[in-house]
Amino acid sequence: MSTNPTVAPKKRGRLRKHDRQARILALLRANPAVRIAALAREFDVSTETVRRDLDELSRAGELSRTYGGAARTTVRHEAAIGERLRERVAERERIGRLAATLLRPADVLMIDGGSTTVQLARVLAGETDDELTIVTNSLDVARTAGTNPRLRIVLCPGDYNPHEGVVTGPETLAFLERFHADTAIIGASGLNTEGVSEAHPGAAWVKRRMIARAARRLLVLDSSKFDTVHFERVCTLEAVDGLVTDCRPEGPLAAALERAGVEIHLAGDADR
Repeated sequence: MSTNPTVAPKKRGRLRKHDRQARILALLRANPAVRIAALAREFDVSTETVRRDLDELSRAGELSRTYGGAARTTVRHEAAIGERLRERVAERERIGRLAATLLRPADVLMIDGGSTTVQLARVLAGETDDELTIVTNSLDVARTAGTNPRLRIVLCPGDYNPHEGVVTGPETLAFLERFHADTAIIGASGLNTEGVSEAHPGAAWVKRRMIARAARRLLVLDSSKFDTVHFERVCTLEAVDGLVTDCRPEGPLAAALERAGVEIHLAGDADR
């Protein structure tokens, strides 16, 4: 009697990187998070291969990296600087006023562009008697602070971005490298447990360079930015010394800031 030979099951071919990453994003649309180990088994690849996929997708703003995996995220788009300057004005004025009190006479400052840093520039223009040096890539910050003759304004060169009212690019980064600052004061598009994020890659690089060139780093933003994620991560929470904001962070964000040693400076109604 003849017998049929046993046929081994055909092994599924490995997916190409593009297909793996598309599958990861599909999984995240159906689930809030994915784990590296599970993905490695699913795709029959090493955990290092999956880690590289997740890192690449994170840099593209497609997901948020977590310990041992990734989580889905909604990447927001940011309005132009002219529109943002008309929003949450009272909160940003209080933040700017409080940030000004944290500065020391004769400080060298690096201040980037943004709706909250412009409010800080307005306070410095109208109320400070200190002689400060401000290195900035923001035309709005330079024009506003420059009305005070006691403030020395050093404006960066670079490629002008009309959406943000700032200059960015290789010339801007090389120029910043020439200086040492006492304090960097930066705004941001978002803040979550992973760190500080920014909608515009060119602006993100300027923020990183300012952080690297300063002895102290202050983040100024209002509470509407809490627990939001934008296109590019600027830095981890550990890179920030202080957060100047209008409301106290809560939940996982508050815990993450405490673990990172970030000092919270709260500009409440009493600071008007």
